[in-house]
Amino acid sequence: MSNIRVVARFAARPDHINKVAEILSALVEPTRAEDGCIAYDLLQNSADPTDFTFVEEWTSREALDRHLATEHIAECRRRIGEHVEGPADIRIYTLIK
Repeated sequence: MSNIRVVARFAARPDHINKVAEILSALVEPTRAEDGCIAYDLLQNSADPTDFTFVEEWTSREALDRHLATEHIAECRRRIGEHVEGPADIRIYTLIK
């Protein structure tokens, strides 16, 4: 079975960029320490600073599911709503080649 790759995009409200950066940045350290996390990087678009994207790699779908059930993800969900334009665009991929 191949690893799971995830691309998760968030669109910050223009006047909430710093708050979104703070909330999302708080996920990086605890997530990188999780079993099954291979890579977890937070990016901000150079041309559009409201565009934040996580690029992730997990050993399995089960590892990703455990991540999504953690307290730090729940806390992010509680805090981020009013600071973003809508729900996150989360896409899950498997490597073809």
